[in-house]
Amino acid sequence: MTRKIFTGARIFDGHRFHDDKALIVSDGRVEAILAKNDLPAGEQVHLDGGILSAGFVDAQVNGGGGRMLNDEPSVASMHMIAEGHRPYGTTGLLPTLITDTAHATTAAIEAATDAVKTNRGVAGLHLEGPHLAPARKGAHLAQLMRPVEDSDVRALIAARQSIGTLLVTMAAEQVTPRQVRALSEAGVIVSIGHSDCSSEAAEERFDAGARGVTHLFNAMSQLGHRAPGLVGAAIDHPSVWCGIIADGHHVDPKALRTALRAKRGEGKLFFVTDAMSLVGSDRETFTLNGRTVRRERGGFCSKLVLSDGTLAGSDVDMASTIRYGVTYLDLALSEALRMASLYPARFLRLKNHGHLSAGSRADLVHLTDAIEVTRTWISGEAA
Repeated sequence: MTRKIFTGARIFDGHRFHDDKALIVSDGRVEAILAKNDLPAGEQVHLDGGILSAGFVDAQVNGGGGRMLNDEPSVASMHMIAEGHRPYGTTGLLPTLITDTAHATTAAIEAATDAVKTNRGVAGLHLEGPHLAPARKGAHLAQLMRPVEDSDVRALIAARQSIGTLLVTMAAEQVTPRQVRALSEAGVIVSIGHSDCSSEAAEERFDAGARGVTHLFNAMSQLGHRAPGLVGAAIDHPSVWCGIIADGHHVDPKALRTALRAKRGEGKLFFVTDAMSLVGSDRETFTLNGRTVRRERGGFCSKLVLSDGTLAGSDVDMASTIRYGVTYLDLALSEALRMASLYPARFLRLKNHGHLSAGSRADLVHLTDAIEVTRTWISGEAA
């Protein structure tokens, strides 16, 4: 048995803080949290203050470390993206393919099937398209968008069986409740997004099994007092999870604070980065479906825009979203940490991620008191 004893930091187990305790890790799994005067033998890992938490889980990562998944949907790209986000505390993520060709989608599925087996931070795959609504296309290419066919349902169910964790973003206009039910019952995680639907249409898909909403407020029908839209349906439905982009550009903090107060269903809002390739890179531009995206510096963090000013994903990392939550959204540090770890893991049904309980994966991040990442571990090994 390989045992490591982590001491010297406050431990956040996903639910509460533990002071003057030690985290015991055996063979890549959490064994226990113990008082420092009751420790077994093992390799000592002393941390100089700060916070030791479960590593962050990101359900929507288009790129990082200089690579976009769409550029090359391969195992190597997925590893590069995961490694690009690891310095910011993310130890488990879903590489995300935005709307693309059938060939690219097939390649991404094949790559994810292999990448999840390597224990290098790839926890599954997110397909954000092509079943989106052109009316809410955002930075996606409308000409590639199309309705879900029954052959797509069969292919996605097969992909889920090979990958394990498969998240698909679909517009309510492009998928029927019957198709949502078939996907959900087979374990595919369906999220409604890039949709101009009514609240009633959204609720039909939620009741059929759609589990979440992709980047709440962005690229969707908004909350009106007589037409609540997808935003209103998502906030009101108690079982629906909502990813949010907290970077100071995608959503005004007043809207996010309102959603945090209003959301029915405890712990159903979680952070996503929607990050592009420039996270973890010093480049200033990249290409998305043949279009140049540039980094504009300023504000809480930089923003990424097309030539017409359309936001094209984000330039934010997960540690920064936690700082944003504490600073601008009135979140307690414990809740901000949960929104980056425990809640997204629950949404994705990753039972052994996002918390430090006996038997959970020892995917760890050490933070300073200023919420800056110093070190990460995957299955107890320095990463």
